Amino acid sequence: MDVTITAETGRPTGTRNSKRLRAEGKVPGVVYGLGSEPMPVAVEWTELRRALTTEAGTNALISITVDGETRLSIVKEFQRHPVKRNVTHVDFLVIDPDAPVAVDVPIVLHGESEQVERMKGMVEQLIFTLTVKAKPGNFPTQLEADTSGLDIGTQLKVGDIVLPDGVTTDANLDEAVAQGAPTRSTIILQQEAARAERAALGIEEIEGEGGTSDDI
Repeated sequence: MDVTITAETGRPTGTRNSKRLRAEGKVPGVVYGLGSEPMPVAVEWTELRRALTTEAGTNALISITVDGETRLSIVKEFQRHPVKRNVTHVDFLVIDPDAPVAVDVPIVLHGESEQVERMKGMVEQLIFTLTVKAKPGNFPTQLEADTSGLDIGTQLKVGDIVLPDGVTTDANLDEAVAQGAPTRSTIILQQEAARAERAALGIEEIEGEGGTSDDI
């Protein structure tokens, strides 16, 4: 699903002018890409919010109209107010509909690791997005990573994620996405298992083993 935004050109730059635009319900921004010079623009906040809240999230395809010309774009970057969380500035990247584009896609973990649960450990997610390349209209909304095979101390890597057809990544395939991590309960269980194993082998734990010269 793509959305349409009309951008106003000729906006004056500067902090004071940007504050005035926001007070009018508009968001200052820039449109650039495909060899064009960055152009300062302003867009209606209601239109931008609609674009950012589709199923595609920040990777929504946006038909942006500038001075009567409509071109395909995506939101490449935006800034939020640290308290109010409303968008204070937005960058639109004009894209070629037939060429792959690099976008960041959320990584969602799924599956339950019986080994990690048995040891009362936890699955720790290490990265939350992956930069992939795909043609417009073929951007995945999310990537799923199966953690069911994890054990304590093992990792799920970028190369383990199955990418949809037409989607590639230049990321390091050995980078860890998630890992089975020990908790205090895990460490206690491991210690108990080690003691039970020693007991089964007839190995006694001798406190202060090794002695001193005073024992001779």
